[in-house]
Amino acid sequence: MDALTGLLEGPRARGAFLLRMVMDAPWSVRIEDRAPICLMSVVRGEAWIVPDSGDPVRLRPGDVAIARGPDPYTVSDDPRTPSRIVVHPGGQCSTPEGEPLGPVMELGVRMWGDSAEGSSALLVGTYQMDGEVSRRLLDALPPLVFLPAELCACAFVPLLDEEIGRDEPGQEVVLDRLLDLLLISVLRAWFSRPDAEAPGWYRAWGDPVVGQALRLLQNDPAHPWTVALLAAKAGVSRAALARRFTELVGEPPIAYLTGWRLSLAADLLRTTDATVDAVARKVGYSGSFALSSAFKRVRGISPQEHRTGQRTSAV
Repeated sequence: MDALTGLLEGPRARGAFLLRMVMDAPWSVRIEDRAPICLMSVVRGEAWIVPDSGDPVRLRPGDVAIARGPDPYTVSDDPRTPSRIVVHPGGQCSTPEGEPLGPVMELGVRMWGDSAEGSSALLVGTYQMDGEVSRRLLDALPPLVFLPAELCACAFVPLLDEEIGRDEPGQEVVLDRLLDLLLISVLRAWFSRPDAEAPGWYRAWGDPVVGQALRLLQNDPAHPWTVALLAAKAGVSRAALARRFTELVGEPPIAYLTGWRLSLAADLLRTTDATVDAVARKVGYSGSFALSSAFKRVRGISPQEHRTGQRTSAV
């Protein structure tokens, strides 16, 4: 398991919000859905992404952008075009004055906009679940990732464009997996740029010592790992592993393992009906009490509060 696969293995797209947005100029859509990640690619014409803070980014055919939530942003034909549509959580749309638009914008199977033959067409894929396993990844991304076509060269964009309008059995699963593949492909290209400021955990994956330790931790988080055991597996001293791991990843091995276990547990609590005790044992804790203690210490809430969506000021 590599760095990106490990982070994306848990919160895969599940019934993602996917559509082809087709618009005629002038147009402007305000996005306030608070989604953790949204991918966009122009397949016809062009579009601008205008973050609330930062410079507008122009998208041409083949370019791909990732907007990281929950901050709002605007997608339009021109940065100066005032917003005429607002997208709220759950894909609900309204005018800026709050008047629901409902089915007015529906143009066909997963096609949305103001004109089926509009001058601009974009593929939009939104991860609607705030998957806890992806927190480390989300924290490593800027609010807006932009990859021009020449750097991305992703075969999944035309494939997604071909599949998005189909209405066949199992199509939702096909589209979810295509969105996952597109996300991984774009992030791989983004982190591989010569001037990329990749996070420490991503760079560390290529280190012969720390990379091996990371693989052991991510592939078998339930194992009773110690720094000494990891060091023996990596063929170095305990002190050498601890020093190099902290230097490259930004935290000690056991702190990383704790965060990884709790992220896995958080995702399992939200996406399965397993008991807290079963989740605890699956990710490497002796039982529900041990998991609850760690969860409260690190996240400020209990596993059950996390499962039911409760929040405290400590979060």
